[in-house]
Amino acid sequence: MSSSTPSPAPATPQEPTGVSLGTYDRRQSYQWNYDHVPAAVDIPVPEIAGAWTFCGQPCRSPLGVPAGPLLNGKWVLYYASLGFDVLTYKTVRSIERPCYELPNLVPVVTGPLRGDETEVPSCGEMNGSWAVSFGMPSQPPEVWRRDIEWTRRELASDKLLNVSVVASIQDGWTIDDTADDYARCARWAAESGADSVETNFSCPNVSTADGQLYQVPEDAGLVAERVLDAVGATPFVIKVGHVTDPEQASRLLEAVVPYVDAIAMTNSVAANVRLADGNLEFDGQRRGICGAATLEASLEQTRLFADLVHSGEHDVALIGVGGASSADDVSSYLAAGAESVHIATAAMVDPLVAQRICAEWGSRHGC
Repeated sequence: MSSSTPSPAPATPQEPTGVSLGTYDRRQSYQWNYDHVPAAVDIPVPEIAGAWTFCGQPCRSPLGVPAGPLLNGKWVLYYASLGFDVLTYKTVRSIERPCYELPNLVPVVTGPLRGDETEVPSCGEMNGSWAVSFGMPSQPPEVWRRDIEWTRRELASDKLLNVSVVASIQDGWTIDDTADDYARCARWAAESGADSVETNFSCPNVSTADGQLYQVPEDAGLVAERVLDAVGATPFVIKVGHVTDPEQASRLLEAVVPYVDAIAMTNSVAANVRLADGNLEFDGQRRGICGAATLEASLEQTRLFADLVHSGEHDVALIGVGGASSADDVSSYLAAGAESVHIATAAMVDPLVAQRICAEWGSRHGC
């Protein structure tokens, strides 16, 4: 194509006639959304040409969904049918844990977040970013283990099932107890058929050590070693929070790289949420802000880790998470050093986002 010839405009996906598309309803409870899942659909999704992998496993595209939107196997199958190729089952535990009370998703108004913001204002309608407050709920192990087995059987063979796990810290636990609980959940996930296991080392919405594990490299390394012993050859991912300091990032890498196949980042950027009446939401506790406002921070973190991986000759892949909603965003993550790009907020708002990204990609890359 000559330089004077304009690129074709990307196709705009339209909701297929006779197909019902749904989204997570933030005005309903977590349990309601767990029980009311849109049915898988049959819609055309253009290919993203290339040789793509996730933790060394071949997959159809770099598009995935991180831990969060996929509450159970039916949600996994729904988003798989919408064009996502790496599906992460929402974080599970060794015990049952209820979700926080509503609100669980509060729209906010903010520009790009850097991590030093103290608060952001809420707003009535979603326009790209929201505060997330679930508290890592979980069904009992016998429920989620059976559901993961069913999900892997029902999921197409060219789709990958990633399962997120976390420890459920009890009073008096040592780091060894925490590591054992992570390993227990990871082993159960692998035994249930997970193609890969992800340990959540970051959650800004809990006060226990599991939510800040990525900030303590020595403990993170100990847990990662214990999990690797439990999952064996099953690919192993850790998810980390917002890191801006090169020394902290380097220490974390040195601690976990011997044990993990990939690192997923970023698990939101934390801030307080100020309501219109002047009060703070969530009893004044910080919550993770997700969506468009985190894109630049997450891209910068991916670049930071990619540079450290390259300079240290570390054998670990990076998974970009945070704010992506377009083909350009996906390209930016790949250019920053990510192997795979996972989309939550945009996918929860717009079920056709993967189809649109694939169409945009084809227009830009001529395929």
